[in-house]
Amino acid sequence: MKARSAVYEIQDLTVARPDRRRGPALKRPFDMVLSGAGLLGSAPLWAMIALSIKFEDRGPVFYGHERVGKDGTRFTAWKFRSMIPDSDRAYGALQAAENDHRITRVGRLLRATAMDELPQLWNIFKGDMSFVGPRALLPEEVEVNGNGRSVPMKEIPGYYARHQVTPGLTGIAQIFAPRDIPRGHKFKYDLLYVKKQSFWLDMKLIVLSFWITFRGKWEHRGKKF
Repeated sequence: MKARSAVYEIQDLTVARPDRRRGPALKRPFDMVLSGAGLLGSAPLWAMIALSIKFEDRGPVFYGHERVGKDGTRFTAWKFRSMIPDSDRAYGALQAAENDHRITRVGRLLRATAMDELPQLWNIFKGDMSFVGPRALLPEEVEVNGNGRSVPMKEIPGYYARHQVTPGLTGIAQIFAPRDIPRGHKFKYDLLYVKKQSFWLDMKLIVLSFWITFRGKWEHRGKKF
């Protein structure tokens, strides 16, 4: 990627700052066109996934959950259900861990390939989400710090700044940050995107995301490629 000025690095990620004047103008039309095409093109896959989920445990196919969007607005994000029915009610809204017993057999395959997030194409088409941006957080999401105290996300530096942009299906943190690092560290990746977002950076992250999906590495705890 050619840069006009300033190169920013986080671990092994080098993000150049290109001309960003067209970025905001192109982002929404691009999201609408690509998500619309994705919804139409993936329709047969939706049917196969829905049948597999139903066949395994007869539970609901979709899982809807409230998330925090741009400027703190809330919306319902949709996924194919990858955990046992009513897992939130039984265990609380906890982020999945490695070898999590709540994840179904079909769910493990869906999560490894990110196919569980296909329904979020509808969220992108509506404008709740974008293809690229920080991960959309749960309103009540907390993190347990080193002292064993549950810390609300709103208390972590960078929480409000990262909501200046529309949350995304993929992003710098989703691709490059190990899943188990503290949230404050992940927020640094999100803030890098907020500051340096551009259409060409989005293209680079989308291409990397397709590569990770092809390799089935989305559930990998560290580097994914």
